Amino acid sequence: MLTLHHLEKSRSSRIIWALEELGTEYQIQHYKRLPTYAAPPELKKVHPLGKSPVITDDNLVIAESAVILDYLADRYDTQHQFKPQSQPDLTQYQYWMHYAEGSLMPLLVMTLVLSFVPPKVPFVIRPIANKIIDGVTDGFIQPRLAEHIEFLEQHLAQHEFFISQFSFADIQMSFPLIAMDERLNGKYPNIHAYVKRIKQRPAYQRAVIKGGD
Repeated sequence: MLTLHHLEKSRSSRIIWALEELGTEYQIQHYKRLPTYAAPPELKKVHPLGKSPVITDDNLVIAESAVILDYLADRYDTQHQFKPQSQPDLTQYQYWMHYAEGSLMPLLVMTLVLSFVPPKVPFVIRPIANKIIDGVTDGFIQPRLAEHIEFLEQHLAQHEFFISQFSFADIQMSFPLIAMDERLNGKYPNIHAYVKRIKQRPAYQRAVIKGGD
């Protein structure tokens, strides 16, 4: 049986969505985060790094969102609906599959991690910590993130989906874009319209019911 080991509030929500799009039979093993927001140690029994998403299928254990999505497309998407088979769509598909976690998510994660720092440092040195964080954020993260946001906004001005039709690249890109859209407050209308569009897909809505938002 194909099993998704699903950690709440994690990237594994992508995989539930993909499985719902495929309509293939699967089961979900749910895991709750610890009070520290870390993954529970039980996940290390599935994969040594104890991260999610991870799937088990027969004797295979597969981690990493993009690898899982490609595996599901290659094995279960018999009609080739969600992964293009010819150029130039295939190259574009591969680009967005890698871009999501390789280029975009590191900036978002750095922003999140730095936001946790001030409450953790002693009150006496908190002003110094804040100055350092502001310097890194304003001088490094925000200028680069702004470039990526504008890049995405312009791409989505010309494309309904990330390639010529809906694909698993859209599912891969959904995690950072939904997070960004919640913080941009509609300032970028093409990103906002795209997020609204993908959330209207029935498979996405079923995934939210099964795995949480």
